[in-house]
Amino acid sequence: MTRKIELLAPGGDIEAIKAAVIAGANAVYCGLDKFNARNRASNLSFDELTGVIRLAHKYNCEVFLTINVVILEQELPTLIKLLNKLVNTGLDGIIVQDLGVFNLVKKFFPALDIHASTQLTTHNEGQIKFLAKIGASRLNLSRELNIDEIKSLSALAHEYDVLTEVFVHGALCIAFSGQCYSSSVSVGNSGNRGSCSQACRDEYEITPAGNRFPLNLKDNSAYFDLPQLVDAQVDSLKIEGRIKNAHYVYTVTDTWRKSIDRFVESGKLITDDSNLHRVFNRDFTNSFLQGNLTKGMFIDNPRDHSIEHAVESSNAKTVIQIQEVKDDLFEKKDQLGEELNNKIKYLSVAKQPLQISVSGQLNKPLNLTLAVGDKADIRIHTLCSESYLRATKELPISQAVIEKRFKNLASNDYRIVGFDCSELGGDLSIPFKELTALKNQAAYLLNNEVELQAAIDVPALKHHPKKDSKHSLSILIADEKDVTLCDLTDADVYFKLPESWKKDCNKHIDIFKRHPQLIPWFPAVLIGKDYDESVRLLDAIRPVRIVSNNTGVAFAAVERGIEWVAGPFLNTTNSYALLTLQEELNCAGAFISNEINRIQIKKIARPGNFKLLYSIYHPILMMTSRQCFFQQTVGCNKPSIEDGCMLKCKKETTITNVKGVKFAVDKQRGGYPSIYNHEQFLNAEIVRDLGDLFDEFFIDLTNIGAGSKQEHDKADLIKQFERLLSANGNEAMQQVADQLSRTVTLSTNAQYSQGL
Repeated sequence: MTRKIELLAPGGDIEAIKAAVIAGANAVYCGLDKFNARNRASNLSFDELTGVIRLAHKYNCEVFLTINVVILEQELPTLIKLLNKLVNTGLDGIIVQDLGVFNLVKKFFPALDIHASTQLTTHNEGQIKFLAKIGASRLNLSRELNIDEIKSLSALAHEYDVLTEVFVHGALCIAFSGQCYSSSVSVGNSGNRGSCSQACRDEYEITPAGNRFPLNLKDNSAYFDLPQLVDAQVDSLKIEGRIKNAHYVYTVTDTWRKSIDRFVESGKLITDDSNLHRVFNRDFTNSFLQGNLTKGMFIDNPRDHSIEHAVESSNAKTVIQIQEVKDDLFEKKDQLGEELNNKIKYLSVAKQPLQISVSGQLNKPLNLTLAVGDKADIRIHTLCSESYLRATKELPISQAVIEKRFKNLASNDYRIVGFDCSELGGDLSIPFKELTALKNQAAYLLNNEVELQAAIDVPALKHHPKKDSKHSLSILIADEKDVTLCDLTDADVYFKLPESWKKDCNKHIDIFKRHPQLIPWFPAVLIGKDYDESVRLLDAIRPVRIVSNNTGVAFAAVERGIEWVAGPFLNTTNSYALLTLQEELNCAGAFISNEINRIQIKKIARPGNFKLLYSIYHPILMMTSRQCFFQQTVGCNKPSIEDGCMLKCKKETTITNVKGVKFAVDKQRGGYPSIYNHEQFLNAEIVRDLGDLFDEFFIDLTNIGAGSKQEHDKADLIKQFERLLSANGNEAMQQVADQLSRTVTLSTNAQYSQGL
C-alpha cells in the first residue's frame, strides 16, 4: 500500500494531546476555550496551542483546531482577531461548522486550511460539491453512513480534491450531528454551541419495551472494518473523545496505530482488540457502518462497560472469580497508565526560552544573536545589519533601546529570558530602519522561516434594507388534503417532502403537477437514493422556487437555475453565513435560526437583494435519527430497520424522563424517526420586535410532531396569524397574540428568550 491513511486522535487537554502524539497519531484535533463544540473538555489557552503545535510537529503530527460551533453576529470581531493570530501559528487546519467562517477564511485568511465538521451532516454528493466550492479541503462524513455510501462519497470527494474523514471509534449520538436540538430545547444548552447536556443518555420512565435508557447507543468501533475503510479510500480515521482522559486517548490511539501499521505492512489485521475494552466504553457496535440497524445497537446503561465486558469474556461465575477478573483489569489499566506516564513525562509545551544578544563596534555591522532553548537543546541564529555602526552622541543604541524594540518579538511560542548588550560599543548608532529589518528577519526565523502575516482589518458589513416594507405569511403542509388551504390565503404554501423515497415513484411529482402553486420544501437529511429521487423531482417539475434544509439539494437546484431559500435547519446565525449562501450558492433568502434571541437576531446584516425569513409557529424538533426510536420504547417485531420501515411506519408514542418532562416520539410516512417537544413553538413577540427586519413569517401546519397532539382548526390559525401580521400598533398586535396563546395552549418561545 502507498496511500497514506491518517489516524486522527482527540485532545481535550495537554496531557491527552501528548498521549495522542506519543501513541503515533498522524494528527490531533483540539479546541480553545472559545468557538469550540466541547465545552466540557479542559481545552487549551492560545499559548498552550502554540506549544502543542511545536510539540506535535516535532513528531510529524499535524494539529487541527476546532472552531466547530455556530457563530453569533456579536462574536465576529473576536473570531476575526483569533483568525488573525492563527495564520501565524503553523496550525495545519481548522474544523468548522458555521458557513460564515468559510466565507471569512476564503476571503481574508486563505492560508488557513478549512475542514467541514461532522456538525454539517454531510451525506450526499450535492453537499460535497457545495463544500468543495466554499473552500473545504476535507470533510467529515456523517456517522450514520454505511460503507458503500462512504465509498461512493469518498470517490466523488477525491474528484474535487477534497479528503474524507470517518469516525471509527468512540461515542455515538443517536441523532444526526448538527440536527439535534434536544439539549437546546430542554435545558437551554445547545449542541450547536458545544454545550450538549446529552439528553440521549438520560434516564426515562421505563418504557413498554422495558428500557430505562431508550435513546442510549453503544459506542462506535470500526476496528475490524479497517480493510473495508481502506478499500473505500477514506483518508482519515477519526477517534472521538475530547472529553476523555489521556489514558483513554493513549490506549485507543496506540491500539489503532498498531492495527493500521500491521495492515499496511502485511494486509492482515491484528485480531486482538482487548485494550479497547479496558478503557471507558458502552460496549461496541459497528452497525451504522455495516448498514445493519438492529436493536443490538442499544445498551440500557450509559456508564462504563469495561468491567462487565471483562467478567463476561472471562466467563467468571463465583464472587472470587469475578474479583480476580476485576483485579486483573485494574492491574492492566495501571500498567498502561504507567507506560503512558513514562513516555510523556519529558514532553513539554511550555514556551521556549529566548536569549537576545546584541554586539558590534564602530565601523562594523550590528550583530543580533538569538539563542533558543536550554543548554540541553539550544539553537543559535545570528543576523547582521547591512550598514555599519557609526559614532553618535545623540540617541545612541543602548540596552534600553534594544529591549524596547525587541520586547514583543517573543510572541506565540517564545519567552524572552534576557537581553545581553555587553559586547555593544558605546555611543554608537544605526538607522532605526535597520533595527526594524533585523527584527523582521528574527521574527521570520522564529516563525519557522514563514513570513508573518499582518493583521487583516475586515470591514464591517452593510445592513441592506428589505425591498418591501411589509412582511408576508408562508405556510407548510405535508398532506395533499390540506391544499384547500391555498384558497383561503394569499400566503406562499410550501409542501414538505419526505426524507425517504420509493425509487422511481412519481407520487410527489404528480402532487406538484396537480397543484403547481405548491413550493417544494426539502428536509435536512437526504441519503443515497433519497437524494437522487429529490433531484429527479427537480428535473421533473422544474419549480420556480424551493426551500431546502439541505445544501446538496440546493446545489442541484442552482445547477438547474432554480431559485432557492435556505431552510431553518441550516442553523443560520450570522451575516457571513448569509453571504456564503448568497455568493457561493446563489441563495435568494434564508430562515434565521430559531435558537437565537432578539438581540442576537437584530445584529445580523442582511445582504443586498436577500430575503430574511423566520418561523413563528412550528412543532419543536429535538432530534432526528437513522436508528429507530420505537425499538426501545413501544417495541417492534422487526429485527432491523429497512426501507419499508421508513416508507410505511407512522408510529407515535411518548417518553417521559425521570424529571417528569414528556417528549413526543413521532414519525411521518417516509420520514426518519424524530422526537419533538410536547409544546409547540409560538413566537408572536418577534413580529412586534423585529417586524421591520423580516420579509416573511412562517407557520408549520403539518401534523408531524404535533407534540401534545392538540388538534387545531388550520383555517382558523391562518386567519389569526394573518391578523397578527396586519395588526396596527402594539396594542392591536398584543390582542391577537393573546388570542393565539389561548388557541395554542401548549406553546413556548423559550429559545427566543434565552438565545445562544
